Amino acid sequence: MNQEYTPVMLENRTYDELQVGDSASLTRTLTKDDIDAFAILSGDVNPAHLDDAYAKETPFQKVIAHGMWGGTLISTVLGTQLPGPGTIYVGQNMRFMRPVSLGDTITVTLTVKEKKPKNMVVLECSCTNQLGKPVIVGEAEIMAPTAKVRRPQAPLPRMHLHRLERYEQLMSLVKDKPAVRCAVVFPEDAATLKAALHAAQQGMIVPVLIGSRERISTLGQQLELDLIDCLWREAECPVQAASIAVEMARDGEVAAIMQGSIPIHVLMKRVLRHAGGLRTSRRVSHAYVADVPSYPQPLIITDAEVNVRPNLDESRDIVQNAIDLANRLKLHEPRVAVVSAAEDFNSNLESSTTAAVLCKMHERGHITGALLDGPMTFDAAVHPEVARAKYPNSPVAGQANILMVPNLEAANMLVKQLAHFAHADIAGIVLGAKVPVILTNPIDTPRTRLASAALGRLMIRSCKKKS
Repeated sequence: MNQEYTPVMLENRTYDELQVGDSASLTRTLTKDDIDAFAILSGDVNPAHLDDAYAKETPFQKVIAHGMWGGTLISTVLGTQLPGPGTIYVGQNMRFMRPVSLGDTITVTLTVKEKKPKNMVVLECSCTNQLGKPVIVGEAEIMAPTAKVRRPQAPLPRMHLHRLERYEQLMSLVKDKPAVRCAVVFPEDAATLKAALHAAQQGMIVPVLIGSRERISTLGQQLELDLIDCLWREAECPVQAASIAVEMARDGEVAAIMQGSIPIHVLMKRVLRHAGGLRTSRRVSHAYVADVPSYPQPLIITDAEVNVRPNLDESRDIVQNAIDLANRLKLHEPRVAVVSAAEDFNSNLESSTTAAVLCKMHERGHITGALLDGPMTFDAAVHPEVARAKYPNSPVAGQANILMVPNLEAANMLVKQLAHFAHADIAGIVLGAKVPVILTNPIDTPRTRLASAALGRLMIRSCKKKS
């Protein structure tokens, strides 16, 4: 039976109720979330609070809390306990005695020191750490409430801090790799031209701009972009640019292809041509790598752009492509969930049958480098509590790294839901071709465009092996 929620009640002490010597306190342990949230709210991004490398060179030799983080705890006691709701903060003096570091537990104690006329009260303020040593000392002057207040605490919104740790991990995997030539197909809009140059500035690619040099140069001047180090191939239309890019990749002149202002289907039609395209012995597929703030690890979703309704052989290649990508992302033995609408096998569902056959292929060694399970519902694949209830013996459920989704429609909708509702950063890459193909999206941010370029740079060696 669900227990009824009992809200926390806030009750003040009026001026008449206060006595000299009355006190109240609270205790908090400093976390990384506290420091980051305070920096976001205050705008105080002093590296002494946020940058471990910088902090090691300071006298304290480690990251410390903002001094006013402790000061806000004093305000918390004043506004919620002593005197509580109705208190008007008039003045404060503080002396910072010691720094507060991650993991320190701070006890804030306020004591009524003096009552003055006109409802004014002076309180002694003391903040001590877990060793009992003073961190902040001082006095607060307030105007105490005269009316009694007792009311439930207002509900607070939830806050999740997205630190971009997985983005930084991805960037670290390519930072020491040399730049490679990349054909940028028809970059005749601001977003794609900027994306190509940003990837070049980060040392990932040497861009070969394929399009109208006159139009691209004019655009570069309008955007104040430096195109001096770019290579060029002339093309008057997107179709011609795509054909040139594929030809250059086949001839080894470029090691990757990046989508510019050209529709995906136009570019992929040239890539997937049986004669003169970039096919290998393995099915070409697409994978999105999602950094979901509420999910503790990278999540790969496949296939949302290339294969509309894959058959069994194609599904096997799609899964293996995603596993190879996960391995390159340093996810050793990633967990693959083959997603279906039903948690148990159902022969009426094509996705359920596909999952069962893929599991048998995995068992016989036709899919390697990962753990694989299915059919599995989406919630069980990513939610530990649901996984424990529905698939208690699964090595994949509740902690999937790869979601093999039944068809393009379902995958595409899932990716867009993650982007818009879960605020995920999502990068994409085409796998299984002779060279990686970096696709872009109009709603991509500069960071996700760079992440897609990083995925392309990361997969170049794998593509060479397949060709």
